[in-house]
Amino acid sequence: MAVPAHADDRLWSVDDVSAYLGVPVATLYRWRCTGYGPKGMRIGRYIRYRKADVFEWLDSITSVA
Repeated sequence: MAVPAHADDRLWSVDDVSAYLGVPVATLYRWRCTGYGPKGMRIGRYIRYRKADVFEWLDSITSVA
């Protein structure tokens, strides 16, 4: 079953986040092991990210205090 094109709330894969942030997939896995990076969740054997969590994390590291 295909995901509808209007499904803006679909979860991002590691490849999606890697492409968006411009970092290698291996970096995302390393960040995940050290507790850094956007919050991800395990769904079965896959890691998935909510877009909102990726944006929130990015805002948190780029905010000027």
